[in-house]
Amino acid sequence: MAKGVNAVRESSTLRTDNSKVGAGAQMVAVLDKNGRPLMPCHPARARKLLARGRAVIVQSIPFAIRLKDRVAEDSDVSTVSVRIDPGSKGTGIAVTTDVEHIDPAMGEVTTSRRGLLAVELRHRGSQVHGSMQQRANYRRRRRSANLRYRAPRFSNRSRPAGWLAPSLQHRVDTTMSIVTRLMMLFPVTELHLERAAFDTHALSLGREDLNGVEYQQGALAGYEVRQYLLEKWGRTCAYCGAKNVPLQIDHIRPRARGGSDRVSNLTLACGPCNQAKDARPVEEFLAGKPARLARLLAQAQAPLGDAAAMNATRWQLWQALKSPGLPVSAWSGGRTKYNRAVQGLAKSHTLDALAVGEISTSTRIVRHPDMVLVTSACGRGSYARTRTDKHGFPRLYLPRQKQHYGFSTGDLVRADIPRGKYQGTYTGRVAVRASGTHRIPVPGGYADTHHSNLRLLQRGDGYAYTTRKEDARL
Repeated sequence: MAKGVNAVRESSTLRTDNSKVGAGAQMVAVLDKNGRPLMPCHPARARKLLARGRAVIVQSIPFAIRLKDRVAEDSDVSTVSVRIDPGSKGTGIAVTTDVEHIDPAMGEVTTSRRGLLAVELRHRGSQVHGSMQQRANYRRRRRSANLRYRAPRFSNRSRPAGWLAPSLQHRVDTTMSIVTRLMMLFPVTELHLERAAFDTHALSLGREDLNGVEYQQGALAGYEVRQYLLEKWGRTCAYCGAKNVPLQIDHIRPRARGGSDRVSNLTLACGPCNQAKDARPVEEFLAGKPARLARLLAQAQAPLGDAAAMNATRWQLWQALKSPGLPVSAWSGGRTKYNRAVQGLAKSHTLDALAVGEISTSTRIVRHPDMVLVTSACGRGSYARTRTDKHGFPRLYLPRQKQHYGFSTGDLVRADIPRGKYQGTYTGRVAVRASGTHRIPVPGGYADTHHSNLRLLQRGDGYAYTTRKEDARL
């Protein structure tokens, strides 16, 4: 039981800072004796429950315990939400709860949002894309060298509805995997999704009515358009390339000459260039700079790269999140950025996730986890039992058996090395060998140790876990 208490203590180091939003430890997931989720508890409370024998450890990452003497019907369960900020390379996920209380000074009902757990999911879409290209190269060589080992298939095979490229489908699958696991550990009642970093459809129509009239008349009017243009044009003047100067939104084709307010007709210009161009056509203004003119016209029509990737996956992720049957709300990235700015939060995937959704004037984010669980998708290994050279021919063979002495590559283990250069205790993902001498990561490299020195903490699930500190100060 002492090992379980130490495990909670190691995963809940507290820190204090002077940030506007208070930082605290990540909360520990709690299940009743039948495995149903209850409200999470503080790590100190979890240590007491484990020390008294009232609870047992369910899993190590994210840390969860199961009570032996309580059922869900005898416990008060509040509203818990999962908020998702998807990205092309990483996704922020925050488990939150909103608590209403009466402000004694104002006598009004206010809402406090508290972050219970923060997860930063790092995708491996680029690795999937590289593997698909490598497989295509191998197959192309076999065709050209007349080494075909199977009959050719028709090239007009149709793709099912909703098909995505594997590198894009990976983002949907991994996000759903983590959200599903959190729903098994926390009493989640609703999901909130930032459906797109920028709603390019609404932007192209010159309107921003995704989530209400605030985008047309309130504080969010024009906010999302400006942020989209800053990202698209790299925060530089499109006419002279000036950086770190105040930038203004300019119409490439002036409105006086029939130009529209579509985002494809908008760019960024510094003050002198905006005044010098005035209502002249861009072809006349950049007549002496043909290369810059061609680049500007091409970039104006090209969508933002990350926005294009997210637009390809947002609807599939939206539909997948609706499958568990919980209510799902979609929000714009412009609203998220606005909420984060109003609450005084720094920029990160997890803090963006904390700010996803509707935050009224009476809502205050009062707490965020001081440590973020960084979850990196690394796959579950390969089906191929060979390694190839640069020509695609096998150069070595891997064993068909993937488990050796009770361990598989990717399992989370604790290693107690009794002697030698790396004497000590380490925790990490193991790489197994048929000889029984397995490899684990240590600071500065790797160490080999006998399997008898290892203790299994959690079976490999295709993810590698680390932590990082979260600083919400601007």
